Amino acid sequence: MNPFESAPARTMQGQFTSADTHKYSVILPTYNERKNLPVIVWLLAKTFQENGLEWEIIVVDDASPDGTLEIAKQLATVYGEDKIVLKPRAGKLGLGTAYIHGLNFVTGDFVIIMDADFSHHPKFIPQFIQLQKSHNLDIVTGTRYRLTSTPYLAEATPGGVHGWDLKRKLVSRGANFLASTVLSPGVSDLTGSFRLYRRPVLQHIISVTVSKGYVFQMEMMVRARALGYTVGEVPITFVDRIFGESKLGADEIVSYGKGVWTLFTTV
Repeated sequence: MNPFESAPARTMQGQFTSADTHKYSVILPTYNERKNLPVIVWLLAKTFQENGLEWEIIVVDDASPDGTLEIAKQLATVYGEDKIVLKPRAGKLGLGTAYIHGLNFVTGDFVIIMDADFSHHPKFIPQFIQLQKSHNLDIVTGTRYRLTSTPYLAEATPGGVHGWDLKRKLVSRGANFLASTVLSPGVSDLTGSFRLYRRPVLQHIISVTVSKGYVFQMEMMVRARALGYTVGEVPITFVDRIFGESKLGADEIVSYGKGVWTLFTTV
């Protein structure tokens, strides 16, 4: 049983100006995303507005030294503080805790988590929403490794990765193959971080997730399946970051391997 769920929370009907009676909250963790943030916010706002959706963006900045927070403040002035909600933290505290922190401030009944560096394009969000509505899913996750969505969605196009060299593609494929073989999570892309959740479902899963860093995303999917939540997949095109450097290092790779073993022995 989900302690965060209730009958009203399941529907969360409100007073909206569009046919879609849900509100979508995006949690954007940022660290040194000064150049990327204005464009990703513009793309998100454009996507939501064109599809007649109520929305907000929770920006969780971890004291970026490049002035990301100052840019976020300017964006809040442009779009409104009800649309761009700033919830910064005092230091670089990790991706998993950034989602936990941001979740405390969302007001939508659906939550979208994604990267702020253009790896995840907002154009796929309407497909996430359509798939969720069509099958009443608890979670929809983006996948780089499927040709079609599951369950089937006519609008879906094959997933893929652009901007990675062969070595990084092999590492990613290998990591997902290892986790899929050992953990049998029922999804094709465990390490992805572009997802749509019902808010009570995300609250429940986060409350029992213990991993940090990039393992956090993998554990979330494994826990979701163990708890009986329904998960759909939409193929996405993943593009390597345009500005800045990747935050994935050797320590995260080692942590991933340990995380697979921990989940295998505990979940």
